[in-house]
Amino acid sequence: MQELYDAPLADLTTMRVGGPAARLVVAETTDELVDAIREVDDADEPLLVLSGGSNVVIGDAGFPGTVVQVATKGVAVESDDSCGGANVRVAAGEEWDGFVAQAVAQGWSGIEALSGIPGLAGATPVQNVGAYGQEVAQTIASVRVWDRREQRVHTVANTECRFSYRHSTFKGSDRYVVLDVLFQLRVADLSQPVAYADLARGLGVEPGARVPLADAREAVLAQRRKRGMVLDPADHDTWSCGSFFTNPILSARAYEALAGRASNLLGPDGPPPPKFVDPDGYVKTSAAWLIEHAGFGKGFGMPGPAALSTKHTLALTNRGGATASDIAALARQVRDGVQDAFGVALVNEPVFVGHDL
Repeated sequence: MQELYDAPLADLTTMRVGGPAARLVVAETTDELVDAIREVDDADEPLLVLSGGSNVVIGDAGFPGTVVQVATKGVAVESDDSCGGANVRVAAGEEWDGFVAQAVAQGWSGIEALSGIPGLAGATPVQNVGAYGQEVAQTIASVRVWDRREQRVHTVANTECRFSYRHSTFKGSDRYVVLDVLFQLRVADLSQPVAYADLARGLGVEPGARVPLADAREAVLAQRRKRGMVLDPADHDTWSCGSFFTNPILSARAYEALAGRASNLLGPDGPPPPKFVDPDGYVKTSAAWLIEHAGFGKGFGMPGPAALSTKHTLALTNRGGATASDIAALARQVRDGVQDAFGVALVNEPVFVGHDL
């Protein structure tokens, strides 16, 4: 277990901002992870558990306590057959996209549309990570956690995770630390039905079709690269937290109010806000659409140091030399501009540490 003091944190995040940690502990085994957290809790000191750093914006002052970096490894196949599927336990510190690539190579279907998402496996249930018609809630059997309140290891079944859109029982609470995740995947050479229209077009198939797993993965990666959503140190459009705001979910009445404001702003012949109705009657609309039509186009804020991605309006990026304060100021400008234009409050997806919006 590595232990460092006054340790820089910016390079441990995909946004590459933030000050140092008073103390940084790198936990490479599950026992080390539990022991490090227990030690800090017993001393009643501030604790930050840091995963892949792809969904966090650390303040410029850094963190005044101990940061425990999750660096655990291990992918264990508990069963693999056509009847029961592949049950695979993945350590929290495993790189997520590396596991997706392994699943595709092994013929395990169910997470191929989640290719290219940065971060670690242990963070995926917290956020209920999803993209292109899939989300991890569809494949997670259970999550093994360290319960800081009860000081014990606990296994949380899928139904207990309370998964919803980009949310779970683990999000917004520091009680649980994910140790590993048990995925239940289908044994198949073909993907799950392609649910996203752009992805289907890229594959040359109709929505709902199944394609070879490797083809699905490559098509997803191609879509994500076009949007600057695959990490590339040389491309500042990828120095981000990915999608910075979640897509708003509105009541039918709130959506009609939004559509009315959009018509007033853009004219009666202007494009209406995207509308995706769920079985309960709620409407999901597009945060990217709201941002763009509120006047914040691709590259807004260039040359920076903080600006919207030149490839995707939903990504706030570090163009080089940005501070956490720069990122927060841009996020406030976009959020408040959308509120003023459309009356919709955007909610930030990444967690802010040591500062807020």
